[in-house]
Amino acid sequence: MSHDDFAVEPVEGLPERPPEGEAILWQGRPDWWALTKSALAFWWVIGYFAVLTLWRFLTVVDQLPLMQAIAATIPMLVLGLVVAGLLILTALIQARATVYTVTNRRIAMRIGAALTVTLNLPYRQIERADLDLRADGTGTIALTTLGDTRLSYLVCWPHVRPWHFQTKPALRCVPDAAHVAQIVSEAAATRISVPEVSRQITPAPVAAE
Repeated sequence: MSHDDFAVEPVEGLPERPPEGEAILWQGRPDWWALTKSALAFWWVIGYFAVLTLWRFLTVVDQLPLMQAIAATIPMLVLGLVVAGLLILTALIQARATVYTVTNRRIAMRIGAALTVTLNLPYRQIERADLDLRADGTGTIALTTLGDTRLSYLVCWPHVRPWHFQTKPALRCVPDAAHVAQIVSEAAATRISVPEVSRQITPAPVAAE
């Protein structure tokens, strides 16, 4: 019998139903192949094992007959294929476990394959958003949060902007990223332009006896 770990979610990707007045504008997941290449450095790993395989062949080809030299190289090639398969499997699992949600009030990120967490980032806590658009249309939208918002890099990985000391949560490798970035930009601009009205109750003065 199959088991859905996220069946308890009232709305996919969210731990609870959005409050009144909040509308979901977009939901999506990372593109698994783009995530494999970008977040897991797939081609760099393939290149590394290709160089090792070639080096292994060159070191034995002048000492062994050709077929034996090729046979001595095969284990290195098999190891590279195994590692490549593990990277692809990791990306598939991460993409399946992830749901990005953009509403008119916040960006929510349900992330994590082994330890699932949901990040809620109201637009008023986001300082800026940067789009890294790729030629295939996929892209990453990195969010710079205000200084008082602290996030763990390890908890958020791979849903972070790489090579930055400050943890910047990111919608990684989303399809049609330019369109998603436009939705985020318009929703954030609209939300921030709405003034917050705080309600404070002043106690009635006590009459002097």
